[in-house]
Parts: sequence; structure tokens; C-alpha cells
Amino acid sequence: MKLKIYQVDAFTDKLFGGNPAAVILLDNWLREGLMQTIASENNLAETAFLVKNSGCYEIRWFTPAVEVDLCGHATLAAAHVLFNHLNHNSNEIVFISDRSGMLKVKKEGALLKLDFPADDFDEIETPQLLIEGLNITPIETHKGKTDYMAILATQEEVEELAPDFVKLAALGERGVIVTAKGDVVDFVSRFFAPQSGINEDPVTGSAHTTLTPYWSEKLDKTELTAIQISPRKGHLQCRFLGDRVEISGNAVTYLVGEITVA
Repeated sequence: MKLKIYQVDAFTDKLFGGNPAAVILLDNWLREGLMQTIASENNLAETAFLVKNSGCYEIRWFTPAVEVDLCGHATLAAAHVLFNHLNHNSNEIVFISDRSGMLKVKKEGALLKLDFPADDFDEIETPQLLIEGLNITPIETHKGKTDYMAILATQEEVEELAPDFVKLAALGERGVIVTAKGDVVDFVSRFFAPQSGINEDPVTGSAHTTLTPYWSEKLDKTELTAIQISPRKGHLQCRFLGDRVEISGNAVTYLVGEITVA
């Protein structure tokens, strides 16, 4: 069996920036184990699998190690493929996830706008393992549905982090968001997910469902600019809509090819 595969750099307008994701459109779902094996072979932060269903697209996301509940950059990449390579005939795409519900992506010029559910999170006492894993004590720590979020004092502290990934992996959640107020944007972040097979994710759209509500309250504004300051860097525009978050960015195609599976 041969399958078309697309690789897209998401949350960037330049090739080799942002976060690369693979996108595979299927006629019917493959076995879960086979999708996980394909994602492992791709060895990208995420591989998105799509199946068209009554005018919308069912979507699932796999890291090289696990299936995840929500992925922003791979959803952005999937929308980019549908708009730019598969002639989607309207300016909005509806994705359906068994784990995260309805997700929408709207095209406005070159910009793609994700409409995602806002995360629910609470401030907690900082786990000692998180302090040891980051080699710094956050000024605040919050726990969302799938991630920890550590607040640091400055952008420089976020930039200079050199985590102990073994200790972060032992925390047991999907990942750790680390963030601070930005020097030239509203906020910056990094995202570490060794427990999901990714030591550092270049740009994490889903993390901004937690970051956007937090910084919206802290900065008393609903429209925010953000940079995920990984080595590849990702630029995002975020808007807090109460129970939803709008996360916008660009995407560029790197590869169009074909894979062969038994």
C-alpha cells in the first residue's frame, strides 16, 4: 500500500524554521499500531493522520512514542496541506478529534488561524522533581490537563535553561511548558516533553491553549504576540476568547512524497 505524505514547517514563513510535521490523508483508519510505527519512522515531533468524513476531517496525532490528545502545529500543517495541495473549497476546515472535540482552522491570506479549546489549569506547589529537572525554581507553577507550566522571571532565564530530561520524564505528564514575559513580544516559552518522546518541541501550538489564558490575565489583554524560543523558533499570534483560544501562524511545505507500508 502506498500513501501520500507531506512534511510541513508550521508556525513559520521560512523553510527550516518552526516545527516540522508529517501529514497523511487516509481513506480509512489504519491499525493504531501501524500509525504509531509510521510516526516513529518519520521521527518528527508529530505525524497527523486524517480521514475525511461528511465534509469535515477526523484527525489523530502521534509522536514517535505515543498518541497525544491535541497538537496545534500538526493541525496547522494539516490545514496547510488541505488548502494548498488538496484544493479545499472554503476558507475554513473543521477537524474532529475523539480526544479534543471540534477544532477549526480558518485561512486569512497567508495566515492560518486555529480555533482550539482553552485549557483548564490551577496553580500548584512546585514539585521538587520539576525544580531538579529545570535546574531552577519557578516563581509560579500551574498544572493543566496534560502539562505543567512553570513561570520564570525573565526571557533570559527561559533561553538559558538546560534541563535534565531524565528527571522531567519522571514527572509523568505529557510535558512541561516554561514561560516568561517577552522582551519584544508579550510572552516567550519553551516546551519539553521527554515523557512523550520529544526532549524539546520546536513550536507547540497546544501549549498556547494554556499560555494564552494565563498571559491574557497577567497582561490584561486578549490579543497577544508570542515566540517559542527553541533553536528553530516559532512565531504565534494568540487571542483569548474565554473558553476558546485562537492561535495563528504561517506554514510552508518542505516535502511531498510517498511511503510504502505492508
